[in-house]
Amino acid sequence: MSTLVIEGGIPLRGRVRVEGNKNAALPLLAACLLTREECVLTNMPRIADVEVMARLLLDLGADVDGIGSTTLRVRCAEVTSDEPDSGLVGRLRGSVLLLGPLLARRGRAHVAPPGGDFPARRTIRTHLEALTAMGARAVGLRPASIYLDEASVTGTETALLAAAAAPGTSEIRHAACEPHVVELCEFLRALGAGISGDGTNTIRVEGGVRLGGATRALHGDYIEAGSWAVVAAITRGHLEIGGARETDIEVVASVLKKMQVRCRYVDGIFHVEEATLSGAGRITTNLWPGFPSDLVSLVTVLATQADGTTLVHDWLYELRLFALEQMSGMGADLFLCDPHRIIVTGPRRLRGKVLDSRDIRSGMALIAAALAADGQSRVQPLETVERGYSRLVERLQELGAKVARV
Repeated sequence: MSTLVIEGGIPLRGRVRVEGNKNAALPLLAACLLTREECVLTNMPRIADVEVMARLLLDLGADVDGIGSTTLRVRCAEVTSDEPDSGLVGRLRGSVLLLGPLLARRGRAHVAPPGGDFPARRTIRTHLEALTAMGARAVGLRPASIYLDEASVTGTETALLAAAAAPGTSEIRHAACEPHVVELCEFLRALGAGISGDGTNTIRVEGGVRLGGATRALHGDYIEAGSWAVVAAITRGHLEIGGARETDIEVVASVLKKMQVRCRYVDGIFHVEEATLSGAGRITTNLWPGFPSDLVSLVTVLATQADGTTLVHDWLYELRLFALEQMSGMGADLFLCDPHRIIVTGPRRLRGKVLDSRDIRSGMALIAAALAADGQSRVQPLETVERGYSRLVERLQELGAKVARV
């Protein structure tokens, strides 16, 4: 287990470029199981979660070249097992995405309970209901008309992966619309599946055709870009963030501007400059194109340095905000109303503290708080945050932060 030691109070300045969308990388890797032909994925994020997914494919019999780089070559000529390594599955919630492709290639899937963030609270019921509707308890996958009881991103992706292999027309209603769902649809289309309606709540899939290979460059990760934007704003620095599309980053920029963050998107670069922050009154997460739950921890930390009161409401997930209670020991003024709402009053001067990174996003939020605090902080385990952020220590150092891995 590693610890990130941080000497706070230094404005971060410079340029940073985000890699491919983590939330697209995992379903695209799972989709490679649907074809016997080679698939090439570029601009892949060099993060621990992608490595775990790649090693799961290896365990199932795939050839995977380029692990640890931004280009992965995957060929699944034969799938030799329907039971992926339970130890790896237990480290990654995205391993649930293997269910559909395994049913397509092997007719059976035996996958241990997936791990990742908050495994006990984030069920896979929606995924299983979609697969059951497509004949998962019978012999072979069949097309189906499915209504998802929630617009779950991974639930939608699970249904898409299964529908691409089921012979005939499937319809997925109350589907998620996030950019990474659209990216999976585009990749499946490149493989040969007929898909329409991506980006809307109703997606139609013409499945069952023999799928070929494809090459895909992933779009930049707007969640990572938003994370760096918060780091810039909370340290009163100036960052130029490249790699994310303007249409993706605007959902982040709208909330930052509400807090008086000086930010603008020019020629492919998202600029965040020093500013005097103001409380936003209320910030509420929502389904796409609303403010993403993945950034709620980071804007909550940012609100500790804003003048006034901000109510942050994440109605999508429980537990994301609990990890931020630690900041009370740093001097933050926080009141946790319930598992979904927290009231933040600022600005408050923060002081260094030993902090526990309980999930990817709250871990990054606590690192942002430590970068703004007086004195030394220690955030551990660092590996939790590195599941979603590539070369984190090196990039912080390149931007002027005084940080070290212990």
